[in-house]
Amino acid sequence: MTSGSKKRKFSFIDLFSGAGGFSLGFTQAGFEDRLAIEIDDSAAQTYKLNFPNSEVWKRDIRSIHSLEILEEASDEIDVVLASPPCEPFTAANPRRKKTPFERFYEDPQGALIFHVSRIVGDLSPKFFVIENVVPLADSDGREIIKEEFRRIGYNKIHFNFISCEKYGCPSYRNRLFISNVHLDVVPQKKKKVEEVLLDLPSPSYPNNIPNHFRIPFPKQVKNEGIGIRKGHAAVYFKGSSRENRNWTKLNEKELAPTIMGKSRFIHPLENRPLSVREQARLMSFPDDFIFTGSVESMFNQIGEAVPPVISRQIAQTIRSKIEKYKEKEF
Repeated sequence: MTSGSKKRKFSFIDLFSGAGGFSLGFTQAGFEDRLAIEIDDSAAQTYKLNFPNSEVWKRDIRSIHSLEILEEASDEIDVVLASPPCEPFTAANPRRKKTPFERFYEDPQGALIFHVSRIVGDLSPKFFVIENVVPLADSDGREIIKEEFRRIGYNKIHFNFISCEKYGCPSYRNRLFISNVHLDVVPQKKKKVEEVLLDLPSPSYPNNIPNHFRIPFPKQVKNEGIGIRKGHAAVYFKGSSRENRNWTKLNEKELAPTIMGKSRFIHPLENRPLSVREQARLMSFPDDFIFTGSVESMFNQIGEAVPPVISRQIAQTIRSKIEKYKEKEF
C-alpha cells in the first residue's frame, strides 16, 4: 500500500444484533457497522437509537438473501457477527430438547444458526464470530458445527470459551464464541457490584441518567424481598438440568450473578429492584447507551446482549489479525 492511498475502514455486519452490545465493542475498536439485522421491534429501535448512522433491518433472517446484504454493504465485509437464540441450548430452559441433534435440527430456533452459516458461506468474510451459551457445544454439538462450517469452506473452527467476569464484566457470564480464529482476550481485574453501582443516585429522585428510574416489586416478590439475605433469591424454579433462581439480592462485595433476559435483582443496600441502568452497568454498558421499549423488553435486551467490554476485546484481537492479513496483500 502506498503512503498516499486511503486506508479502508474495517467493516462488519451483525446478525441477530439485539440491542447492539456485540456491535458496540466493534465500533469502539474502530470498525464500521454496515448492517444490523434484528427481528424484535424494541431491540431494533434501541439499536437504531444508539447507532443512528447504521442500517437496521427488522426482518426474519430466514427471509433474507445474501445478495441483499451484499447490495446493502456495497463493499467487502471483514467480519460477520451473530448471536442466534440460545434458548434451544441453555440448561435454564425447562423445555430444552434432550439431544444436540434435536436442538439443532428439530427446534426451529436452534436451526437458525444454519442461516448464519448460509450467509457466512455466501459472503466469505475473513472472520466470523458466533456467540451463544456453552452447552451448544455439548456432546455432538461441536461436531455438528464443525461439519457445517467445513461444508462452506472454513476447515478450522475455534470454540472460544470465555468467562466474561475475568475480563472486566461485573457479572458472571460463561459464553461460547465460535470463530475461525482463536480469540486472545486479556484478563482484567474483577469488578465487584459496589464498584459499578453505588455511585448512582437513588432512582426515587429526579436525575438525568438514562433508564435510571424506580421500578416496583411485583406482588409475588414484594413481601419476600424484605427479608432476603444477600446472595439469596425470592424465586426458585426448575430448568432442564438445574434449579434456577430469580430476584436475587446482590452482595455489593461480590460480582453479580449471571444476567439473563428474565433476570431481576434486588439492590444490595436498598429494598428495591435494580433500575434498568443499574442492570445495564452490570453488563458493562456505558450510561450513554439508551434502551427503548417496555421495562420488560429493556431488561430482556440487556440480559441477551454480549457485554461490550468483551466484544471490544474480541474486536481488537480480530482487528490486529486483519491488519496482519492486509500487510501480506501489499
